[in-house]
Amino acid sequence: MNLKDKKVFLTRPYKVVYKDGDRIIKVFTKEHGKANVFNEALCQARVEESGLDIPAVLEVSQIDGEWALAIEYVEGKTLEQVMKEDPENLEKYMEQFVDLQLAMHAKKAPRLTLQKDKFARKISSLKDTVDATVRYELHTRLDSMPNHTKLCHGDFNPSNVIVREDGTMTIVDWAHATQGNASGDAAITYLEFALKDQKTADLYLDLFCKKSDTAKQYVQKWLPIAAAAQLTKGIEEEKEFLTRWIDIIDFQ
Repeated sequence: MNLKDKKVFLTRPYKVVYKDGDRIIKVFTKEHGKANVFNEALCQARVEESGLDIPAVLEVSQIDGEWALAIEYVEGKTLEQVMKEDPENLEKYMEQFVDLQLAMHAKKAPRLTLQKDKFARKISSLKDTVDATVRYELHTRLDSMPNHTKLCHGDFNPSNVIVREDGTMTIVDWAHATQGNASGDAAITYLEFALKDQKTADLYLDLFCKKSDTAKQYVQKWLPIAAAAQLTKGIEEEKEFLTRWIDIIDFQ
């Protein structure tokens, strides 16, 4: 396939995303690794089996020696764009965002990786960033959390929600999907909001806890674990913020 005549849709450090008619083609750098590309395709295919309305995986292939993933294109704007264009209605959009997350959590995808296993691997990988005592406390807290099997996105934020022209929404980018605890998933979402704006993060958490009938303190117990998981992304400008979240919660 010749990509020179295809429209660049999105650029990230490890991938370039093109639009090709009714498909999106993600072309990954060699550093991203073949296994990661196949894992993303497999995760998305397993989420499709849950019955959730998401774009379909169409193909995994190689283009000019680099691995590529083709996914169904969904016409629309990201919810992040919609929120920025209409800030006066932020609370309305946030309610829709939380409703969509809860609809996702109501689904099951029993062949996905377990969330707690993935969190545990990420905590263990932080040997050069987090000292052994803190890693031990993080593992201890993680072990104590209830085992659930809800469908979790792992990176649920407004940039990963597409709003169609008719107002319906779909979720994209399932590379981090697991089956696990909804509040662990919400903790990641909260931190992603808090990195940009604390008031928006607080609005999100208030609505999530109200609509899901979850104690805010319970989601907060997940925050050090979620912060450690996010720290593994190695984004330098987020390091100080996430490290504070690992440290500020009393583990006792």
